[in-house]
Amino acid sequence: MRTFDLTPLYRSAIGFDRLASLLEDSTPSYPPYNVELVGEDQYRIVMALAGFDRSEIDITAERDSLIVVGKKRKDEQQRTFLHRGIAARDFEQRFQLANHVKVTSASFDNGMLNIELVREVPEALKPRKIAIGDGSNVQVLEQREAA
Repeated sequence: MRTFDLTPLYRSAIGFDRLASLLEDSTPSYPPYNVELVGEDQYRIVMALAGFDRSEIDITAERDSLIVVGKKRKDEQQRTFLHRGIAARDFEQRFQLANHVKVTSASFDNGMLNIELVREVPEALKPRKIAIGDGSNVQVLEQREAA
């Protein structure tokens, strides 16, 4: 039997797994990035942005999406490349976030952009245990409804 590695399909959905979002973006993208599970409810996006300056990067969090935009300033000096392996072109990368996933911080060091995320589920939406009574509570409820 042949198995398929679906790991590349998980890269645009952070904090949840939905089939529709997996099929949404399965192509390689620029710039390269990693999505890491740091803790139980903590995530990190690490983007390799060689050639970019901090002032050329914009990060926006809107509802359930995170948008990272890089706009490279035009080089004032004319250069002749014998080989050009560092792309350093404009980009826009979108990440779909699950409910209650929030961006907590971002840092840029040595060409690597680190975006920290955390899932904060409100107490009212967390699963809770329901106690099983001996049946006496049911009779009390039935008496109240009859009145």
